[in-house]
Amino acid sequence: MADNSAIEWTDATWNPVTGCTKISLGCQNCYAERMARRLQAMGTHRYRNGFNLTLHEDLLEVPLSWKRGRRIFVNSMSDLFHPKVPTDFIIKMFAVMERAKQHTFQILTKRAERLRGIAPLVKWAPNIWMGVTIESPEYWHRAVILKKVPAAVRFLSVEPLLAPLGKRSFSGISWVIVGGESGPRSRPIQAEWVRSIRNQCNEQNVDFFFKQWGGVNKKAAGRILDRRAWNEMPARLEYLSPIGAS
Repeated sequence: MADNSAIEWTDATWNPVTGCTKISLGCQNCYAERMARRLQAMGTHRYRNGFNLTLHEDLLEVPLSWKRGRRIFVNSMSDLFHPKVPTDFIIKMFAVMERAKQHTFQILTKRAERLRGIAPLVKWAPNIWMGVTIESPEYWHRAVILKKVPAAVRFLSVEPLLAPLGKRSFSGISWVIVGGESGPRSRPIQAEWVRSIRNQCNEQNVDFFFKQWGGVNKKAAGRILDRRAWNEMPARLEYLSPIGAS
């Protein structure tokens, strides 16, 4: 949990769930796992279980206490749609997000199949943005599922980008974030892969955000692509009352 996040496309993080398990290629060098192990070694209470999935029900209503509107990355240290997160806990989190109208909540998952099952059970307020992670073409099915979710903003996190995505239709997608893997065992990214996605976003009127080149020293590598930073992002949608509400 951080009120000031170093992640380039958000302002804060909110972690009522911590811990996860690996399910695809992008999980191999998970930054959240490295951080959780480090915090456990430091004796941080919330990470006493290391990277085992843990619920923190006492953190559920924290965003309601933040009066200034923020972009909030939901469960940056986990996956909200992990099979061990109870459905009623997910519903509670969505209820908090709907109440905290001053914020924009950014949710990411690799578990699009469970997202599909949960989507009809929750309220999709306009301040709740839903995204999936796609690290290579074999996971494009996550985007296909996402396009059917009734979120006001649907987005893709193509990070770590491990292979060229090829030609894709971004119809139904508002925003694409691209980034290379960082850390001591990071796998390389190619500029041509990034340019291809950027060009397709430009052609299809989709906002494009380039997060980083990554590598062992991501700060040194920076995030400049073709002599500029790419910081496009969907506009914050005004809150609309649900149909039938007074």
